[in-house]
Amino acid sequence: MVLHFATIGHIQKDGDYRFSWQPHTMSDTALAKSQEIAKEITDALGGYGVFGVELFIKGDEVFFNEVSPRPHDTGMVTLISQNINEFELHLRAIVGLPIPDIQTLQPSASAAILLEGDTANASICGIDKALADANVDIRIFGKKEIHGKRRMGVVLTKAQNTHITLETSKQALAHIHLTK
Repeated sequence: MVLHFATIGHIQKDGDYRFSWQPHTMSDTALAKSQEIAKEITDALGGYGVFGVELFIKGDEVFFNEVSPRPHDTGMVTLISQNINEFELHLRAIVGLPIPDIQTLQPSASAAILLEGDTANASICGIDKALADANVDIRIFGKKEIHGKRRMGVVLTKAQNTHITLETSKQALAHIHLTK
């Protein structure tokens, strides 16, 4: 059985996820093609759990890019956007637990906390300022070392529309940095 949750849009920079949002607006034709392609690919691969199927959309055209047979970084937005996030969904599917109707709760966004430095004991600051907005949540991954750039967490936001939630995630992200 293949289930689809509301589409997720995302922005990459230098080949790495920076922002994602849900729902991502697309035409009914592109949505139907996207779901058909995702089902074809996951059926052919077989297995259980979440498959992150990444597609590029141009108008009504749909182009396959990649598939990840696991929760995907762009799906971290589901930690705030849905009644059941991609990690719980993956676990339920693998161990055979029931999967409830997947519902999008509100427009939401995520922003990768990508920090740069060279330290064996990273200390992140600005989280208090980012969390001053009640529509912001943050997950820090608990990584201590940084040598160059490293994704250290994710900012999660919700709002009445996608534009506002993306802007809120950018504003919250601007507060977060390594302690000098």
